[in-house]
Amino acid sequence: MGSRDLVTRVARAAGLCALAALALGAAGCTNSGANEQSADVVRGKQLFVEKCGACHTLQRAGTKGTTGPNLDDAFHIARVERWGDASIRGVVYAQILYPGAGLVMPAKLVEGRDAEDVAAYVGAVAGKPGKDGGLLATAVKQAGGGTPAVEKSGRLSIAVDPGGQLKYVTDTATAAPGRVEIAMPNTTSVGHDLVIEGNGVKFQTPIVANGVAKGSGVLQAGDYVFYCSVPGHRQAGMEGKLTVK
Repeated sequence: MGSRDLVTRVARAAGLCALAALALGAAGCTNSGANEQSADVVRGKQLFVEKCGACHTLQRAGTKGTTGPNLDDAFHIARVERWGDASIRGVVYAQILYPGAGLVMPAKLVEGRDAEDVAAYVGAVAGKPGKDGGLLATAVKQAGGGTPAVEKSGRLSIAVDPGGQLKYVTDTATAAPGRVEIAMPNTTSVGHDLVIEGNGVKFQTPIVANGVAKGSGVLQAGDYVFYCSVPGHRQAGMEGKLTVK
């Protein structure tokens, strides 16, 4: 089977038919334009999680986004057909720069050396079982286990993970009964909100990117959940427990 047929089959698996022409025309199939020798895959993993993980599932990166294709599934056929990392890197690099009309993914979400690093990382791990080792294993600090958020003087702040993971910085919070003003700082370019629900109460902030979302409500003593209502985000782990007492 020729290179053109292989690229086409991966494109179909990913649901991204424009990849075949792009990878062959712009990237030369196996030569993405990225410098394989100088690419920094550790930085690539960090950038992938920050910029791409909210939309894509990639098992080794620990991301669970559902807006875009699952990249392990997308490149499964390529691995079975013994594509090398460089070939997959070329497809990814082309897709980053030219995702095609009608797709949610914006063109050039990362550019230059950043695009090279992301493509190199995805090319090295997509569709491969197991876990990252060495420096890659610690490249991204796992979010969600930070110091519990504590309400003070009627104000409660729960921030979004600044590294781009679908997590808040903490998965536990406490508050006293009464009216509470909630704030959700979000320094990422992906929109999130904060919903508090339980004991017959539900209130939430607007969806905000690169800013601070705010809301308010009255809480009685008891247990509540807080979560992001953007489709797929709660399911990916963007939730926690709020105790009011």
